[in-house]
Parts: sequence; C-alpha cells; structure tokens
Amino acid sequence: MTKKVLVAGFTGAMGQKAVNLVNNMPGFEVVAGLSPIAEDNHEQYHLPASAKIFKNLTEIPDNLADFWIDFTTPKAVYENVKFSLQHHIRPVVGTTGMSDEQEAELIVLSKKEKVGGLIAPNFGMSAVLLMKFAKEAAKYFPDVEIIEMHHADKKDAPSGTALATAKMIAENRPEHQTAPDEVETLKNVRGGDYQGIKIHSVRLPGYIAHEQVLLGGPGEALTIRQDSFDRGSFMNGVKVALEKVDQLDELVIGLGNIL
Repeated sequence: MTKKVLVAGFTGAMGQKAVNLVNNMPGFEVVAGLSPIAEDNHEQYHLPASAKIFKNLTEIPDNLADFWIDFTTPKAVYENVKFSLQHHIRPVVGTTGMSDEQEAELIVLSKKEKVGGLIAPNFGMSAVLLMKFAKEAAKYFPDVEIIEMHHADKKDAPSGTALATAKMIAENRPEHQTAPDEVETLKNVRGGDYQGIKIHSVRLPGYIAHEQVLLGGPGEALTIRQDSFDRGSFMNGVKVALEKVDQLDELVIGLGNIL
C-alpha cells in the first residue's frame, strides 16, 4: 500500500528537496503540501497533480496522510508537529528552533497518542557523526568551543545542530567553565554559553551548513569539522527517517537514535 506524505514548507529550498525525494521513493507519494505563501501551481513545486495545497492547518482534513515532513520556520514548527501528532500523522521534522520545553511537551503528547516520529537537528550523516565524535572526545578534552556557519537566510541562532552538539558534550564531561575570569571589552564577543560551552554563529552568503568543534588541552588541540555543501545531502537522512519512523511509538530526538 502506498504511504502518503504531507510536506510542510514545500515551497522552500529544503521542502522542494523533500518533495523530489518522495517523488522518487517507491511506495511513497506526496498527497499534500502546506505553506502560507503557496500558489496553486503544482508543476512549479513538482507536486503530483492529485496533491492538495493548503495555506494553514485548519484546512487540512482528517486521514489525509501517514507522514508529515516539516521544513518550515521556528515560529510554525511547534504547532505543526502538535497538529500532526493529534491527527496521528507521523512527523519527520528538520525545522529547528523549538525549546527543550516544547520538545518535551511533544514527546509527552506522542506517547499519549502512541504516534512515533523524529525531530532531527540535522539530517546529514556527517553532522550525526560529528556529534557522536565530539561527545566521545569531551571525556578527554573538557575545554570546548563550537563554531557553526550557515547561509544568511537561516532564521535561528545557534543552529539546532550546534545546540544539540553542546547538549551531547555536556552529558559526557564534568561541569566545566573555560577561562572564567575573562573580561569582554566588546559585548557578546565570546558567543553564547551552554553550560560553559561557548557557541559562535556565523551567517554569510555562500555557506550552506558547517560546524566545527574545537577542543583544547595542555600542549595540543583537536578540531572536528563537518561541511554540507548541498542541501541534497540531507535527503539520505530524511529517507532513512521515512523508512523507520513507523516502527516507533513515540517521538524521538536525533537521527542517530534511529540509525
């Protein structure tokens, strides 16, 4: 039986990659797209002629889709995922910007509704491995800083990947603050702070998604870096998620947890 997919944010760059992915996955079909700025032009957005186009959540009928792919905005994603869980549509979410509290609420809701899904700060395999390696290295190098670099149109800072990396590192090292006696002569020059881990966000044209984890120790340093040069690189992770989330009975955070 064909599995039906709704793509939220289908008019954007990542949304279009997701539409094309599903169009080329045997056994899957895009049945709808959600975007407040969508025009009624299926060919422009590479949608099947039978797909429905919606501009807001209230237009979406029951029993429309099996999966909900979300590449929208930080302002929209929480309500989108809440809606999908309440309507028993399994979410595969690449949108970042939700708070820990919002994610926790959605996990509780998913358990109540018995609906599996995935929220992934990054669908790139290189980013998943970077987080895994950085967490392991933090046992030996507790002094850590993160630099994340993204395109100029990214809506949130720090990136969800950088924040997820910091959280994983913090789990695997003692509480630690590097250079606690420093004086900032330029406000915020040292970046954001997550449990003593400094995070620096770069937003420039020409970049896609890149991250460096810098770890320093006496007389040596370790740098772990990943680069995503094309948004298409994220689609391998989305494909894996679509193939595996129907095996889950609750919402999971992080692609690494279903690989």
